[in-house]
Amino acid sequence: MDAGEQALFAASVRQATAGRSGADLDAALDELGWRDALAADPRVAVATLFEQQGAAGATSSALDAVVLGALGLDPMPGIGVVLPPLGRTDPPGSVAGELLAVAGLGTAGLVGRDRVVVVAAGGPGGPGDPVDDGDHRCVAAVVDVADLAPRTVHGIDPLLGLVEVSGGRVPPTSRSDPPPGAWTAAVAAGQRAVAHELVGAARAMLDLARQHALERVQFGRPIAGFQAVRHRLAETLVAVEAADAALAAAWDDGSPFAAGVAKAVAGRSARTASRHCQQVLAGIGFTTEHPLHRYVRRVLVLDRLLGDARTLTRRLGEDLLAARALPSILPL
Repeated sequence: MDAGEQALFAASVRQATAGRSGADLDAALDELGWRDALAADPRVAVATLFEQQGAAGATSSALDAVVLGALGLDPMPGIGVVLPPLGRTDPPGSVAGELLAVAGLGTAGLVGRDRVVVVAAGGPGGPGDPVDDGDHRCVAAVVDVADLAPRTVHGIDPLLGLVEVSGGRVPPTSRSDPPPGAWTAAVAAGQRAVAHELVGAARAMLDLARQHALERVQFGRPIAGFQAVRHRLAETLVAVEAADAALAAAWDDGSPFAAGVAKAVAGRSARTASRHCQQVLAGIGFTTEHPLHRYVRRVLVLDRLLGDARTLTRRLGEDLLAARALPSILPL
């Protein structure tokens, strides 16, 4: 897309996410042709939608399409995908003969679907085969949602609508062997998408805090003039811009390592934003009448989806120590 097309596309996505969520947003995105944009220009499609989605506090099944596309599967509207449990990035399924054991999460749209894709560790070659998707061969199996007993996760952010999916002996309706590295690529694509959503939520929190600082008057002047408030807002802006720069570098680099770094930085930055903005907003920020709590709840969960900041940082460091080599410095 050229600059004009990107601006028009961003305006259309912004309008779609305003006041819509869940199935309504999915329908609006289908009408907008977002899936076509994802196929034509993944970077623009993902960055635009997920940042707007994070800013609006909306939900959709777009993450399913991103992950399925990275797996090399057709991201059809009627099929979802099972994601790893919170804090993890390994395949959510394992092969047991002709059956599957599944333990993972689904997006809010999974309940309304008939079928879902489960990536499982273990396959035709059996455990121990030398492959680059962990220690086991990976297979992609299509499973009936009814066999997974989906359960809505209420938790700290019930509006996100995550669904727990599990099954001990699940018969797949079909299965295929993704190319080597497909699961790693799918996790990286999902991490970039969720990182954009974290950035969108962090920017929204910063805007709420900035507006409050301009309007709230103490001792005869707006609190935006107080040094302590200005420092918190400045540190939040630095954190958000750092996450945005890490994401841009991850898209340019294209490696799973860079995607993991971007996700870790975005998670840490969003938590920094929630902490500082809560302090700037003070008492009003603790009330359910103010929208800040919805963003705080959202970033706490999104930080853990496809690996949280602490776990990813530790794992990336361990990988560097094992490789005894540093990757090229990303142009931030």
